[in-house]
Amino acid sequence: MTLYKNEKTLGTYRINLGFAPEGAKHFEGDGKTPEGQYFISEHNPRSSYHLSLRISYPDARDTDFAAQTNLSAGCDIMIHGLPNGDNPDDPKYTGKDWTLGCIAVTNREIEEIYRQVPDGTPIEILP
Repeated sequence: MTLYKNEKTLGTYRINLGFAPEGAKHFEGDGKTPEGQYFISEHNPRSSYHLSLRISYPDARDTDFAAQTNLSAGCDIMIHGLPNGDNPDDPKYTGKDWTLGCIAVTNREIEEIYRQVPDGTPIEILP
């Protein structure tokens, strides 16, 4: 993940995605991370992860697509650190996609990102 401000790179981060990262997210529980253009809709200092930034998924397009098959598009997609209380050196978080569809970074990295990215910041999630 690369963070930009006025076309200047502020930081680049290794990320972990949903446990089934290939392809776009369409339905709740599919283990995929959404792809497309969204924005940061909320800072959550009381997250069950170290800190989190809510992504504006699902938008109307996502909801309409899921509704065509009577399924939920899901919700609560975040950029976050590790689960509170977990050991950051646990191998289950290293080099593996483990989230339910979120974008995970280290605790130190989410602290940095959290400070630099205001609500309303546009984001683009690419395949």
